[in-house]
Amino acid sequence: MKSTVREVLDSAEFQNLVMRRWRVSMVLSTLLFVLYYGYILLIAMDRDLLSRRVGPATTVGIVVAGAVIVGAWILTAIYVVWANRHYDPDVARLRARMQGD
Repeated sequence: MKSTVREVLDSAEFQNLVMRRWRVSMVLSTLLFVLYYGYILLIAMDRDLLSRRVGPATTVGIVVAGAVIVGAWILTAIYVVWANRHYDPDVARLRARMQGD
């Protein structure tokens, strides 16, 4: 049965989808915020720690900065996997409902 756009937008399924996406986005955004600003705060408050050498040309700060970048990639990958497995199929199902498939 074909649904109108208004029926889909008002449906509990759509509202649940929006809330799930909002929650996932907020959790991942918060983690990214903590990751980036935690690093900035660490630079501001403990430069001695970050300036310690861990190799002939490498400091703890460079290692931690690399970890921040990798952490951002991991958070992005988590979102992509979640979207591909959960969000996109649900959106396709709602679109199919509107098109009457």
